[in-house]
Amino acid sequence: MTGEWAAEGQGFRRAVLLLADKVNEEGGLLDGQPVEIVVGDDRGDPEEARRVAKRLVEEGIVAIVGAYNSDATEAASSVYDEAGILQITPSSTAIRLTEKGYTRFFRTCFRDDNQGKFAASLMVNTLGKQRIALVHDDTVYAEGLAEGTQRYVEELTENTGAEAAVVLFTAITPGQRDFTALLEQLEANAADVLYFTGYYPEGGLLVKQMKESGLTEIQFIGGDAVNNPEFVTTAGVEAATGALVTSAALIEDLDYQETEQFVADYEETYGERPMSAWTLASADAFRLIEHAIAETASTDPAVLAEFLHTVEDFPGITGPIVGYDQKGDREGLGIVAYAVNQEGKLVLYEP
Repeated sequence: MTGEWAAEGQGFRRAVLLLADKVNEEGGLLDGQPVEIVVGDDRGDPEEARRVAKRLVEEGIVAIVGAYNSDATEAASSVYDEAGILQITPSSTAIRLTEKGYTRFFRTCFRDDNQGKFAASLMVNTLGKQRIALVHDDTVYAEGLAEGTQRYVEELTENTGAEAAVVLFTAITPGQRDFTALLEQLEANAADVLYFTGYYPEGGLLVKQMKESGLTEIQFIGGDAVNNPEFVTTAGVEAATGALVTSAALIEDLDYQETEQFVADYEETYGERPMSAWTLASADAFRLIEHAIAETASTDPAVLAEFLHTVEDFPGITGPIVGYDQKGDREGLGIVAYAVNQEGKLVLYEP
């Protein structure tokens, strides 16, 4: 709710409260019991996430929507698992989150290896780039996505004979504001594409400084944590134009009745459209919990989790949720590329 990524957390809160109010207006769940939303602020910090999780466990929470970033989600997930609570993250895509054997952990986003495979193909096959720089920010999510992308670049070159290589693999620091050293590394290694897997505040500053330093020939590509309007605001439209982002589909590209209805209700309630695809993913997390409670007539997290593992073709706001594997990962690929146009808008990328 506060901190560097507060805009995303506020989107979660708005989406979930909107849907909970609607459920309560229609009579609640399980013979008229109202849904109560309890908000916790982890500030995106793992230690705070762990403290918040312990407090929510003590308050008797049945299910969790969150956290936003993978570090906070990972820290809290062990607390929720030990307490036997259902957790659904809308946006934490780090691979290792679903490799821990937690049976009550799910996500409405897609995990990083999907995105890494897509990004590798985009850079090598679609864009024809040969000298790839991978830059992360030492967070669980960003480092995992960068490592996965590197692995898929190597597989592509081995399997297809493509002349491409990762010439720079390095990290920035969350909150960093001066990227002079990184820009010098990009130039020294003659990188022709940069895949930045960190978050939008640093991504925007990095693009701005690349423009100011004259490194305009290097194609900037951001991962899905760059998928936020504030990326363009920070970079400036001129610098951001032509930047690419790998991401789940944006709101305007989701041609589903459920999406249209949710966006209309959100606009009516808050006077603006949802700011991020993750807002929609948080709405789907709530709707899955609601659906599981209604279908099982239970609030037992074990029962709810067992039910979610059997879900097929759920009509999600982010598109149909075809099902979940035994790890709690959403099945399907779900990644596309966007380009920033001259008006500063993200539009579907067409090679």
